[in-house]
Amino acid sequence: MKVFNDPVYGFIEVGNNFLLKLIDHRFFQKSRRIKQLGVTEFVYPGAVHTRFQHAMGAMHLMGKALNTLRSKGITISDKEKEACEIAILLHDIGHGPFSHSLEEVLMPGIEHESISYQFMLKLNEEFDGRLNLALKIFRNSYERKFFHELVSSQLDMDRLDYLIRDSYFTGVPEGSINVERLIQLLNVDEDRLVLEEKAIYVVENFLSARRLMYWQVYLHKTSIGAEKIITNIIKRARDLYSFGQKIPMSPALEYFFANKINIEQLSENEEAMDHFSKLDDTDIWGSIKIWRDNKDPILSHLCNMILERKLLKVRLSNEPIDKSELQRLKHQVTKKFNVLMSDTHYFMSHGPVTNEAYILGGKPINIITKKEGVKDIAYASDLPNIQAISKIVLKYYQCWPKGLTL
Repeated sequence: MKVFNDPVYGFIEVGNNFLLKLIDHRFFQKSRRIKQLGVTEFVYPGAVHTRFQHAMGAMHLMGKALNTLRSKGITISDKEKEACEIAILLHDIGHGPFSHSLEEVLMPGIEHESISYQFMLKLNEEFDGRLNLALKIFRNSYERKFFHELVSSQLDMDRLDYLIRDSYFTGVPEGSINVERLIQLLNVDEDRLVLEEKAIYVVENFLSARRLMYWQVYLHKTSIGAEKIITNIIKRARDLYSFGQKIPMSPALEYFFANKINIEQLSENEEAMDHFSKLDDTDIWGSIKIWRDNKDPILSHLCNMILERKLLKVRLSNEPIDKSELQRLKHQVTKKFNVLMSDTHYFMSHGPVTNEAYILGGKPINIITKKEGVKDIAYASDLPNIQAISKIVLKYYQCWPKGLTL
């Protein structure tokens, strides 16, 4: 038995020796060096929690959920329980530096879930097939489908943990949810994960909290602005590297500057897997501290902006940016920073953002009612809020340097 002192749940007890081996493995220990919310600490100074803490919390909730289902007569073997805990523990092992922020920049077209799966396959080799069942549950090929819903759905242990954890560390109380009550009311009906009818209002609070956290934390204007600077720093450094300029950086980061890796290459290339397993936030911050004195004025200026928290100004609107307005901004950037028109994109950015609190037609959150059987939460509630929350909100962001005017 090993005990981890978690600020959200208190003591997390791990009595499974194999789970402890996975936790101690270097692939998983890397998650201690990747912040859960990327650059959100620029807005909420307390948001410095890591992927390690989140994965441990999600595994803890998975154990509680499975024990709840067992107490209600659902047969769950020890092997199935261990496999579910492994799947949720490793679900984010494929995250690279700054979590989602640099996902598309370092390995375009490869989502972190696919990388997580490749690392799980690698661990399965190392541990002689011990992850076989966990892999089936992770990819939803196991015959008992409700296990996958606990790992990946609109009410999985991942979402439950990150909402309450992100709320705690950011200090945004609107994200707080009644996790204990939600888990207590879980059940299974015809191999579907369901919630008892009395959970309707708790689920409504969960979906409202998720929606509010998107606008107040995940899509906060300052977070968007800081994220775009980090992204543009990597893009500029990579462009300079491709032009043959010597850019000092860690071997792990340089590998992904020098090689374009797709998912097939990642699965077959031991060297790529090894370098990615060593890549974390410290590679990026260490490079930025060195690059702030680089002879390239664009790279140097961007690095100093993020290190001194001189962030981009950001506006969210319901309409896309006007092309003539964009052109005026580009002209202002060329004058202010003495750069070519073709290089203005390093200092400004624009695009869409969406808030999807609940997706109708996706994997539904099912409520089991006494009179009508199993119903989607959007139709089981007598309150209109959930159907309103299920509408996807599309907005457009614009980022530009402070001191310039639209």
